[in-house]
Amino acid sequence: MFFSCKEINHSDENSSNIESKSETYNVIFDYFPSSTTDAIYKHKGYSFSYSEVHEQSEWVAYYLDEKDIKYVDFERPLFEIDATVLRESAHWRNFKNSGYDKGHLCPAGDRRGSVELFEETFLTSNVSPQNNDFNAGIWNRLEQKVRYWAKKYDGIYVVTAGVLSNDLEVIGYENVAVPNYFYKVLMTKDQSKMIAFLLPHQDSDEPLYKFVVSVDEIEQKTGIDFFKNLDDAIEMKLEKSNDYKKWAF
Repeated sequence: MFFSCKEINHSDENSSNIESKSETYNVIFDYFPSSTTDAIYKHKGYSFSYSEVHEQSEWVAYYLDEKDIKYVDFERPLFEIDATVLRESAHWRNFKNSGYDKGHLCPAGDRRGSVELFEETFLTSNVSPQNNDFNAGIWNRLEQKVRYWAKKYDGIYVVTAGVLSNDLEVIGYENVAVPNYFYKVLMTKDQSKMIAFLLPHQDSDEPLYKFVVSVDEIEQKTGIDFFKNLDDAIEMKLEKSNDYKKWAF
């Protein structure tokens, strides 16, 4: 199994609780990326690779289809530390008066299938500092487009996060890094199409297709091998392409 639990330093009782929360929801997601940190964790609605150095996830991965996208009005919870992470994820107080939003990586809107999955997206392992104009602007537009494609193509795999490096601005007493770029890598469930977006951390009125890049380019920037369990021939063909014309914009 690709998930690593050995980094989780909890009592036996807490560890059993973690296992019970990680049952079967995203078993369908068979194409996890590599991890540069060897710190991979699994929740019911998404999995992630956490970077302690940057105090956020280097990727969040999940499967999305129509059952996840419902127009229900769940009460928005407060953000909480993710105790699943070995040294716990960054405290939400790092964001206070920082000028940055707690930008979701797996959006709450992608997990409206149940209250439990919705609330799970408000763990700080699932956020990154984002300018409000970016978070509420082009990033939100891309999130909505991903939901549209999840319905249109009968399910997609999503991998997303900020591009992390060692020269980034930081906020808060735990030095939470502020990425200069954010990415999303998508593949249809039938493996026929793949597309990647690399967005500068600023709002833009440009159409989304202007930010399409090859998956190979994002791999070079992040050191992450996306969809590494794909058949090699399929992986090489899909990841080198930056052709967006097969996707309905």
